[in-house]
Amino acid sequence: MKDIAIFAAGCFWGVQYYFDQVPGVLETETGYTGGNVENPTYEQVCGHKTGHAEAVRIVFDPRKVSYEKLLRHFFRMHDPTQLNRQGPDIGDQYRSAIFYTDEAQKKTAQIIINELNEQKFKNKIVTTLEPAFAEASVDRPAGRWWPAEEYHQKYTQKTGMGACHTPYQPI
Repeated sequence: MKDIAIFAAGCFWGVQYYFDQVPGVLETETGYTGGNVENPTYEQVCGHKTGHAEAVRIVFDPRKVSYEKLLRHFFRMHDPTQLNRQGPDIGDQYRSAIFYTDEAQKKTAQIIINELNEQKFKNKIVTTLEPAFAEASVDRPAGRWWPAEEYHQKYTQKTGMGACHTPYQPI
């Protein structure tokens, strides 16, 4: 059994590295989503004219890790109260966003946002809830998802750098 989650939480290198360590995550891929340009390049996304966010597509086994648990990791590993930035990275491509694949994911995310706004964060969460793409499935990640260039895939593992603002290990 497999499912997918798509999160944007700043620079995708550290986000991917973090989620690769979460038990139950089967695979991850960095990419671009949420914008209006087809097949964008990293340079285009960094130019702030595509509307895309740097994001991570996570394939997970829901029998081993729930979508809710992944959301809690998402909110732990970055500051969802910062608008269009994380750490030293500034721009709309670094926005905090949850790209939901169905109404159940959207509802779960909204419940957790409401809970965390009341209990945890001093400032209001600015994470957006955006539809991922039509007819999403583990076997069909196309649509509004474009994989990042190969040199961005597993960047932190390849180079030992690029964890950016994220903690190195989930807890």
